[in-house]
Amino acid sequence: MASKKALLAIGGNSLIRAGQRGTIEEQFENAQRTAEYIAELIEMDFDLVITHGNGPQVGAQLIRVEAGAGQVYSMPLDVCVASTQGEIGYILQNSIQKSLWKRGIKKPVITIITQVLVDKDDPGFTKPSKPVGPFYTKEEAERKKTLGWEIIEDAGRGYRRVVPSPKPIDIIEKEAIKQCVEDGMVVIAVGGGGIPVVKKDEHFAGVEAVIDKDRASAVLAKYLEVDYFIISTDTDKVYLNYKKPNQRALDVISIEEAKKFYEEGHFPAGSMGPKIEAVVDFIGNGGNCAIITSPENLVQAVLGKAGTRIVKSK
Repeated sequence: MASKKALLAIGGNSLIRAGQRGTIEEQFENAQRTAEYIAELIEMDFDLVITHGNGPQVGAQLIRVEAGAGQVYSMPLDVCVASTQGEIGYILQNSIQKSLWKRGIKKPVITIITQVLVDKDDPGFTKPSKPVGPFYTKEEAERKKTLGWEIIEDAGRGYRRVVPSPKPIDIIEKEAIKQCVEDGMVVIAVGGGGIPVVKKDEHFAGVEAVIDKDRASAVLAKYLEVDYFIISTDTDKVYLNYKKPNQRALDVISIEEAKKFYEEGHFPAGSMGPKIEAVVDFIGNGGNCAIITSPENLVQAVLGKAGTRIVKSK
């Protein structure tokens, strides 16, 4: 069987589960669990590019920056994103290597620090929308607002800080990523949606923002022409009326149905909304199949036995 190419986007919350403090030990434990499913896909002859979110981790970086003000050098948001690419990339790379070695699979795993081009005039810079960091109670959120933070309620799970989130235009390191995949490597890239940069004269300059990792992953998935664009999240499927008495799971939906449900307001901006936008972008621009599911259902999902599939038409 010829190998299939897939891009797997892992949520930052997959490394820090609900109720956890988010220690490095917990993140390694969670990453190892996900790495087992990733190794199964590789064993099934998938060529994989893995992207990941960084919401909890970049939020923690911002807290460290504020706590260390006046004692250590400050870090702008783009550098915080770069830092999380190294942190999470190491955790995933190490965990995937371990799972592959257990199976006797000798396949290099690498992490590529990735910059993503955005428009300096993107309206996302003036309307913060990307949730980062831990969840807060309403009382804690009110206290954080006194620090000048922008706070929103995040899909009924609590309150979170939000930061600017411009839309991705292009992946600067895309050719290097493609070459590494063609050379047989497992590639971790576009961490946290990529380090946001804008064109400045003859070079790129970092800007303070966090790009949505699903939108950035769609840009890379289109360029790589993957067979499957898979988004791993904390729900097994996509739901209508999520967490309501009349919630309904979706098994297979067309791109037109996805657009319709999105316009009806079923997918909140801070959670499922960007994922649906990303898969619609991918399918609408020549992609074949997108899947949204939880880490433990990855293998069954590519076999068509779990998750939600988004296709051109049913």
